[in-house]
Amino acid sequence: MTEWSNVFLGIIAGAVLVMALIQVGAIVAGARLVQRVNRLAEQVERDMGPLVANLHTIGAEAARASALATAQVERADRLFADVSAKVEEATSVVQQVIMAPAREGLAVMAGLRAALSSLRDARQDSSRRRSSRADEDDPLFIG
Repeated sequence: MTEWSNVFLGIIAGAVLVMALIQVGAIVAGARLVQRVNRLAEQVERDMGPLVANLHTIGAEAARASALATAQVERADRLFADVSAKVEEATSVVQQVIMAPAREGLAVMAGLRAALSSLRDARQDSSRRRSSRADEDDPLFIG
């Protein structure tokens, strides 16, 4: 049995040696893989760094543009509100300056019309009276 024991012991030793070599190879391959992944990560960071910086700059510029646009819209809103108030004020002044004298002028014109109408009516009445007297006098006229 010693012969077979030595053979099996040799086979076991060879198998252990092969397993150890496979494990060492796996560890070396894993280490190389880790190095490649680290290099890839560093390259991605280098390549993405400017992109992230550009995105940050774009975001800051967009925020600045938005703030400026908001300020401009607020200024325009205030301007339109001021213009609206001025137009209303001007309309009120025009109504006070033009409409009040116009109403007074219309009232004066209405008064003149009434006066002329009453004068016309008075003339017509007097001419009717004269014509009616003349009509009365004619039948009595002997001539």
